[in-house]
Amino acid sequence: MENKRFALLIDADNISAKYIGDILEELSTYGIITYKRIYGDWTSSQANKWKKELMENSVIPVQQFSNTVRKNATDSTLIIDAMDILYTGNVQGFCIVSSDSDFTRLAIRLRESGMEVIGMGEEKTPRSFRVACTRFVNLENLGEQEDDNEGKDKQGNTIPREVIYNAITNIVTENANQGNSVELATVGNRLVNMYPDFDVRNYGYRLLSRFLEDAGLFLLEKNENVITISMKENEQSKEEIREYVKKVIWASGKKGIGLSELSNLVHGKYSSFSVKDFGYSQFSKFVQGIGGIETFEDGHNRKKVRKQD
Repeated sequence: MENKRFALLIDADNISAKYIGDILEELSTYGIITYKRIYGDWTSSQANKWKKELMENSVIPVQQFSNTVRKNATDSTLIIDAMDILYTGNVQGFCIVSSDSDFTRLAIRLRESGMEVIGMGEEKTPRSFRVACTRFVNLENLGEQEDDNEGKDKQGNTIPREVIYNAITNIVTENANQGNSVELATVGNRLVNMYPDFDVRNYGYRLLSRFLEDAGLFLLEKNENVITISMKENEQSKEEIREYVKKVIWASGKKGIGLSELSNLVHGKYSSFSVKDFGYSQFSKFVQGIGGIETFEDGHNRKKVRKQD
């Protein structure tokens, strides 16, 4: 299959020069970079850090003087260039590097024209721009990943694990009902289609397979080079466990029961119990997800739960 051709357009006003190498390396995994342009006021002191990087990486700077206090002029120049490139028909995709939501409409317009749009920006990037792209990559995730960060969620705009686990469960269950197994690659593609900014690196992982294994919900099997996923069979009925939790909480009355005490009771009765089997990362969230339950702190600052009035 022929590699896709991409136009790389960088907003220098809010992206650090330290990311340039990682940006080029990441985009090269999607296709060939045929346009490399960066937009900013190159007479300003703020742009000095970029100048050396532009020469070493053959990125063409596009000058835009700051005529006003705001930086809309730079944004407009990038948008106009993007539309000019679109109409040449020379590329199949764009990579817009910015942490600015002003490019949301541009990303939508390019996708309407059949373009693949890779967005890259820092963790602070508004969700509106993230979901407007075909795929969005956090710049903080690029480069060398520390092994001791595996399994640690990043803060900010990261999609909660529970949301991802539920989505994967639905994908796997849907295929199971059709009598088919689901391939790991299919799950990955479906997740990105649903959540353009989904990236296992947001959770401290390098591989989707490791992310799924640690969830405790799924069974992964490898046949030659193909990995398939199915749901793990629970030894105890999930509904039975939920009903037991409700029964204990209801019996505690208005004084409630401590979360740690409740956790010990559940683990004591069901030795194979794991909150990950229910799509949660914490026992407190599992309890709250049952419904009709409220959490509070007693006079000793201990976390407890009771039935809602």
